[in-house]
Amino acid sequence: MAEDNGAITPANPGAAPLGELGAFGMLRDVEVEVTLEIGRKTMKIADVLRLHAGDTVELSKAAGDPIDIYVNGQLLGRGEAVVVGDRYGVRITELVQPGRGGAA
Repeated sequence: MAEDNGAITPANPGAAPLGELGAFGMLRDVEVEVTLEIGRKTMKIADVLRLHAGDTVELSKAAGDPIDIYVNGQLLGRGEAVVVGDRYGVRITELVQPGRGGAA
């Protein structure tokens, strides 16, 4: 997806428009929280309190690893980081089946 003045648009112009969701069309206006996770780190509170501006916190994923995409806390898929103009985005590369961590 690409962003244009706050609006999200399909990265693939030939993709089916949202209006073609069939029975799910009535859910188009429901807001959900989308979270992109590039990594995690478990730290002791004492270590967190020692952090200063400019410090680096190493995350669990290596550069180039897929970014996890969550919707309302549920894993939706994985993707890769992209730059769209002067903003960051994610290109979805894989969707997972509900209740599973594997590819759809």
